[in-house]
Amino acid sequence: MQFEIREADFGDPVHATGIVDLLNSFAADPAGGAKPLSADVRERLIPVLQSHPSALVLLAFVELEPIGIAVCFFGFSTFQARPLLNIHDLAVIPAFREKGVGRALFFEAENRAIRRGCCKLTLEVREDNVRALSLYERLGFADSVGGDSAPTRFLSKDLRVAKTLNSV
Repeated sequence: MQFEIREADFGDPVHATGIVDLLNSFAADPAGGAKPLSADVRERLIPVLQSHPSALVLLAFVELEPIGIAVCFFGFSTFQARPLLNIHDLAVIPAFREKGVGRALFFEAENRAIRRGCCKLTLEVREDNVRALSLYERLGFADSVGGDSAPTRFLSKDLRVAKTLNSV
C-alpha cells in the first residue's frame, strides 16, 4: 500500500476536514475514550491548532484521502536544556491500521524532532490501549524513569470543573 506523510496545511480544506474527521473518529473509538468530539471542539480545533506556536500536525494520505494523523507539540526539557516533542495524538482509521501508517507517522515526527535538536519524544497512552502500547514499545518507547529509577506518571486536572484558582 502506498501512502504519503505530509505536514498539515491548516488553510487547505482537505487537510482541515481530515484533521477534524480523523480526531473525531479516534475520540469515538473505544481506544480514544468512546466519546466523539463536541460540535464546539470540532468548530474551534483548526483555528486553535493554527494559532498554536508549537503545533506540528502530520497527516498520512492515500491519494487525496487522509487516513492517519499525528498531532505533536514542541516543549522543553529543563533537565537537558533542549526542546522535546510530545506526540499528543496518533490515530489511523480502522481500514488502514496494521499497514505501517502509524509507524510512518512516528518516524516522520522523530525525524522532525531530531532536525530541531530535540532530546526526546514523549507521549501518553491509555493503559487499556493494547494495540498502541505494543506499537510504542516496538518503536522504543518505555515508561519514563527519573534519576532515582522511580516511574514518572502523567497526571491531569480538568479545569472545566475547577471552582477557584486557589482550591488546593
